[in-house]
Amino acid sequence: MTQNIESPNALPAEIQHSALLQLLTNSLILCHTTPYLSCYDVLNLAATSRAFRYLIHHTPQVFRRLELGNVKSAQFDVAGIDRGGETWRNVQVDENLTEDDFYSGPLRGIFANLRRLDILRDVQVLLLDGLSVTSELIHDILVDPAYSVRILSIRGVKNLNDRKLQASVKYACRDSRPKGMPRLKGMYIFGPADPTPRISSPPSPPTAGLASAWNKRSQKVLTAELIDEPEAWYARRGVQILGRNPSPDWASTLVACAGVIAFDAVLCTGPRHLDSPAWGTVSIEALDAASNPAANRVEHQHYGVATHSLEGCASCGSAPEGWTVWGQNGSTMTVAAARDASEGRTSNSGTAEIGRFPLLAPPPMHSTSLKVAMCPTGQPVNKRLASASSRKEGHAHFIPRCGACLRDRYCAGCHRWWCETCYTGPWASSLGGHGGATNTAAELVSDSPSNSSGGYSNDDRKPEYKVRDGFCLEGPCWNIIAGVS
Repeated sequence: MTQNIESPNALPAEIQHSALLQLLTNSLILCHTTPYLSCYDVLNLAATSRAFRYLIHHTPQVFRRLELGNVKSAQFDVAGIDRGGETWRNVQVDENLTEDDFYSGPLRGIFANLRRLDILRDVQVLLLDGLSVTSELIHDILVDPAYSVRILSIRGVKNLNDRKLQASVKYACRDSRPKGMPRLKGMYIFGPADPTPRISSPPSPPTAGLASAWNKRSQKVLTAELIDEPEAWYARRGVQILGRNPSPDWASTLVACAGVIAFDAVLCTGPRHLDSPAWGTVSIEALDAASNPAANRVEHQHYGVATHSLEGCASCGSAPEGWTVWGQNGSTMTVAAARDASEGRTSNSGTAEIGRFPLLAPPPMHSTSLKVAMCPTGQPVNKRLASASSRKEGHAHFIPRCGACLRDRYCAGCHRWWCETCYTGPWASSLGGHGGATNTAAELVSDSPSNSSGGYSNDDRKPEYKVRDGFCLEGPCWNIIAGVS
């Protein structure tokens, strides 16, 4: 006689309901499950019964991480603001509506509902990637006590005024700020938004054309995954990490926020900048004099946002400023100390390392710690343990550089580069040396080619290039760009 075993779905609803409630009563399971659910799903679960409502709303860590990019009501699909008399989201769009009210209306409505449900104060990791976000809304998150956000992600957002945002962030990090403010400690803004998983339709019967199409699609997906590789600052050394060059205003913003707010980018550590450990060891005038006189001059900036993560120099294997190693302090002056020194103040910031390491994508799923957001995979979060492990091979390290510090010394083909010690410039070699270490700054400046005519000098000297038109003259790189087989 066979025994019929009923499926779990055939159990009474009361038993299933009680089993799920007992399972989620374990706060460890509940807090590790809810980050994978949307806010809409969590609130629907809370609406099923009084027991679930009490469990969801009286467990603060349930809404510790809030991602609104997949919430339909947070999307902004209205193009245009000058449409008088049009009703939009229960708001009369006319001349009385401000630009901030219009563009941040969906998010402000959601935040108002969360505040009414007493949920907003529990949100510590907030992801607004790809949504319509205004600088005024970010200002409220920074200074309004109703928000407790520690890590904010606004990558790829729309309608954001960079100038106003920079001013708001600088204001929040001012020296006269109230104690304990701002609560925000990390901001993702420079990198691309995390790719959202796509639900593919069931495959059709295999054919030759379909197989070819799927192969092409697989190649595109693989390429996209390589491009969006997490922890790119450490994992993809030698390439450009930031797709766009941030404005000099962003560099001054990162300086003002050093020790207070961390970003998913760091300042360049090249010897051209004040915060570099190698500042003063290389003559900027000598570098300019030995560079290509036919190229456009780049205005010297005291600070710059790093756009590239590099390996060591192709000649010496390092850099004048050394490596940025996870868990190790800077060899000399930190960013906050350089800022205070330039302003004539004594540095007393004990958290200056916040500006030394970048936030790594994606934002942490189960933690609100800034160290967890900055810590590479496989590395200890504890600084003391990191110092001990950094002596081993394979420790996380990179060299951050901006485009100005890599001009005429970085190959876009093989991603090699030459530091200022090993290669000063093409015209430095004509003086009898091959780098800044063999030529004094006075010789380089006095014997540099004249720029009055905008061309090369008229003597018999010939420059020796390592990189020209973005490609090195060693190996196959230049042959490829020149069309030589």
